[in-house]
Amino acid sequence: MKVELFVPCFMDQLHPDTAMNVVKVLEKAGCVVDYNPEQTCCGQPAFNAGFWDDAKEVGNKFLSDFSEESIIVSPSASCTGMVRNYYTDLFLNTTKHNKCRAVQGNIFELSEFLVNVLQFEYFGAELGARAVYHDSCAGLRECKIKDEPRKLLEQVHGLELVPLKDNTTCCGFGGTFAVKFDAISSAMAQQKVDNALAAGAEVIISTDTSCLMHLQAYIDKMGSPIRTMHLADVLANGWGNV
Repeated sequence: MKVELFVPCFMDQLHPDTAMNVVKVLEKAGCVVDYNPEQTCCGQPAFNAGFWDDAKEVGNKFLSDFSEESIIVSPSASCTGMVRNYYTDLFLNTTKHNKCRAVQGNIFELSEFLVNVLQFEYFGAELGARAVYHDSCAGLRECKIKDEPRKLLEQVHGLELVPLKDNTTCCGFGGTFAVKFDAISSAMAQQKVDNALAAGAEVIISTDTSCLMHLQAYIDKMGSPIRTMHLADVLANGWGNV
C-alpha cells in the first residue's frame, strides 16, 4: 500500500530520528512511503490560539500538499485530530470543501493505521523495560484511540506494560497553555511523572511528540530516573538500525 507521510512540526524540528523510525515501521508493515518535502504544518497552533485566518492559510497549504486519493499517515494524534475534526470549521462552504472532506476520511494516526487498516501488529521490536502508556488528549478524545497502541506494545519483546494512575488526565502541555499557565502546566506534568514513577516505570510511551517533549523537559529539570519514548521509536527498537 502506498501512503503519504505527514511529519508533525515538533518531530520535524526536534526529533527527526523518530520521523525516520516512522518510515522504517511503515516499510516493515509493507507500505511504500511517499514524503513531500514541501509540507509544513497542519495549522493547529494558530487554530488553538484563536487565529483562524492564519490556520486556514496553513491548512490550505496542507490540502495542496497532500492528495485526496491517498492514505495519509501521521505519527501524531494531535495533528490527525486537527485535520479530521477541525478542518470542517475552516473549509465549510469553500472551494476546498470537497477536497477537505476527502482528506479527512483518508488521514490516520500511525497506531490506528497499523492496527485497524493494515492489521499489522508484530514488528519484532525489543525493549527490556517496564513502561506506562500515556493517552494523549487528542488521541483518546479526538481520535478515539485507546487499544491500538497497547496492542502494538504488547507485541514488543521484553516490554512490561503496567497501568498508569489517572492515565486519562492531561499531561499539561496543551500548546500555548503551557506558556500562558506554566505553573499549572508544570504541576500537571509532575503528577503524570510521579504516577509513572509510582508504577515503577522506566519509560513513558505515547503517540504524541508534544506530550513527550513536555514531560521530558520536566524529567530533565528534576533529574527523575525515567525517560520518554514515542511509539514509533519503540516499534523500531531492536531491528530498526540493522
